[in-house]
Amino acid sequence: MRIGVIGGGAWGTALAQVAAAGGDPVILWAREPEVVAAINDARENSLFLAGVPLSPAIRATGAIADLAACEALLAVTPAQHLRAVLATLPPGDAALVLCAKGIEAGTGRLMSEIAAEARPGASIAVLSGPTFAHEVAAGLPTAVTLACADAEVGAGLAARLARPGFRPYVSADVIGAEIGGAVKNVLAIACGVVEGRGLGQNARAALISRGFAEMTRFGLARGADAATLAGLSGLGDLVLTCSSASSRNFSLGLGLGQGRRAEDLLADRRTVAEGAFTAPVLRDAAAAAGVDMPIVGAVCALLEGTALVDRVVEALLARPLRAEG
Repeated sequence: MRIGVIGGGAWGTALAQVAAAGGDPVILWAREPEVVAAINDARENSLFLAGVPLSPAIRATGAIADLAACEALLAVTPAQHLRAVLATLPPGDAALVLCAKGIEAGTGRLMSEIAAEARPGASIAVLSGPTFAHEVAAGLPTAVTLACADAEVGAGLAARLARPGFRPYVSADVIGAEIGGAVKNVLAIACGVVEGRGLGQNARAALISRGFAEMTRFGLARGADAATLAGLSGLGDLVLTCSSASSRNFSLGLGLGQGRRAEDLLADRRTVAEGAFTAPVLRDAAAAAGVDMPIVGAVCALLEGTALVDRVVEALLARPLRAEG
């Protein structure tokens, strides 16, 4: 199976490294000419994944038409740019593996819904789970969810991408895999705030637990399977990104907790903290579905500058007592 990767950031480069580990050629499309040159000439993505020697089987290109012969495309562009990038793809019936985690601002669409609109008839899969790009690129043990409604396509993709250090678990629950990845980004911002404000490990554990309850409520309302949300693409990814400053969303929250402004933190970032864009969309979608997500609402207040950290924490702690669940 000929693999193409759309997006030359850290995660796209890491996935290209996984796909090329068996010596099979992989073509990686990157928007930045310096990334294309560095990968082809120096075998390194020095801009986004410095210090990781890349497989000679990876060829980078700045021409998206070069992906025309691929049988599967891993779409690793930021969630808010996925629609525009898919519109530029050459015609074809390649399977689409969606690797960005988020919900489209303005429409509330999940990535699979965008892909179905942009590439009708294409097989669509979602790859999600607890994954830091630098660890995946280094071959450290990683397990992910690979969700696809077409069982045969899902099994073929999993077999093509599986490596001793990269284990895909196949699922049919595309919606659940997507919702887990999107919601955990917002909750990771909240956990970063807890760290930045020095609120302690008890508070972080409580936030992860209650955040998972919010994720589950919203996921079930959207038709997700509870087992998917409790798996790698839900709880697994939540634990990882809520526990490390290597998470872009966690580090954004860390800055907020230390009293910095969201607009300054976001302007200063080379990479994208998807949770900042997903949070208001998720808040509105939850309200429309009648789902209570107070932690998501608190993150929105901090990002929008409508409340200070201490006031947000106070409001969460002052919520009426209730049964757990």
